[in-house]
Amino acid sequence: MTTTLAIDLGNESGRVMRLRYDGSRISAEEVYRFANGPVTLRGTLHWDVLRLWNEIESGLSAALSESAEGIGVDSFGVDFGLLDDRGQLLGNPVHMRDSRTEGMMDWVLERVPKERLFERTGIGFYVINTLYQLAALFHQSPWQLDSARTFLTMPNLINYWLTGEKVSEWTHSTTTQMVNWRDEDWDTDTLDQLMIPTMMLPEIVPPGHRIGRYQGVPVYTAASHDTASAVVAVPTETEHYAYISSGTWSLFGIETRQPLTNALALAANLTSEGGAYGTFRPSQLVMGMWLLQQCRLVWAAAGISTSYARLIAEAKKAPAFGPLINPDDARFFSPGDMPARIRAFCEETGQAPPQTPGEFVRCILESLALKYRRVLEQLIAASTQPVDVIHIVGGGAQNALLCQMTADATNRPVVAGPVEATALGNGLVQLIARGDLKDVVDARRLVRQSFALKTYKPKGHARWDEVYQGRFLTLLS
Repeated sequence: MTTTLAIDLGNESGRVMRLRYDGSRISAEEVYRFANGPVTLRGTLHWDVLRLWNEIESGLSAALSESAEGIGVDSFGVDFGLLDDRGQLLGNPVHMRDSRTEGMMDWVLERVPKERLFERTGIGFYVINTLYQLAALFHQSPWQLDSARTFLTMPNLINYWLTGEKVSEWTHSTTTQMVNWRDEDWDTDTLDQLMIPTMMLPEIVPPGHRIGRYQGVPVYTAASHDTASAVVAVPTETEHYAYISSGTWSLFGIETRQPLTNALALAANLTSEGGAYGTFRPSQLVMGMWLLQQCRLVWAAAGISTSYARLIAEAKKAPAFGPLINPDDARFFSPGDMPARIRAFCEETGQAPPQTPGEFVRCILESLALKYRRVLEQLIAASTQPVDVIHIVGGGAQNALLCQMTADATNRPVVAGPVEATALGNGLVQLIARGDLKDVVDARRLVRQSFALKTYKPKGHARWDEVYQGRFLTLLS
């Protein structure tokens, strides 16, 4: 029996997971869970990172009551901490949803042509990207950049606190829009042009790199961007597949050997983040369960029952193809009164707004499924790569209604599961690094052997196609 531990920092919560591999199957057990919400201080949204570190240590203490052969860390992308010459944080890391990056993309693109930046990095243009966060620091807190000796994205910061070693894992590094994919190194030419210091950037290392030890247990770099870990655990049997890593965000993508940097990819704002084992993950970011999470907070404050099971049951009863939204409209990005924002979008687009929680949920899920179809079309056009099946992994794999809607909207079979794909992928990379598994093909075979997967076959596609062509594409434009 080989046991590895996965520290997984998600948008809503963090976990310490125990992965057990007995030679024929792998299992995932949650040892410790803790909240991971941002905190606001004097108008700025921060990571509550010192509390998180305390929670991680508590989780590891509980997990290490049994022996373990490895530890890995993964997190969502783009955020970072800066260290001074003593290895101390220069400030509390700022959360990607903070407003400090407003206007920063325009500032960057005035100095670096958009096409050039895209060709060098393969990364799409999202205001949350690390590049625009550093541009904001250059304007708002230049002393931090002047004083910084080490730049570490969030999982690499945790790895540093675990081991004392300062490295930057490949998959997470690429999310910054600061890595030249051809050189497999930092894009120092672009950063110099933007007057962002590059001496603070650490060595980039691959997934499965052994960093050091924590309490005697080896610490490995996972595929430390959470989606990269999740994709390692996608139980595909074909190269012609797409995945949706479904949680707070939906990351809809395919797997390739080179990033997509052609004109179609640029027009669709596809982002080709680095994957594990010589792959890239051309994908598009879709708002995902964030919309429902924010609605639930508003309803809970109003005393309305908000269990997911009840909301999905009510959504099933709500009329099909009522009001629809563009899930990625900018108004939906920040925390706040999401039902009010959805109502406003519907009114502005000449639609009767949803009234009940069930109608809101149906509106959200149908809109997500239709947006998935749009992203699928863009990925196929830009890559010329066929897609025979869609795998949904993560928490969204439990949402049978969304899975069926996705199959219907895209006219592709959808395979749902595993739910714990991110933690599994984290552990699988450690097992490959140790030599317990041969490669990612071996790892995916192990996932298929270990978990019950559910397949949703498309039905009623003609009606979905009519709504997509007739109403939904208009909302996107």
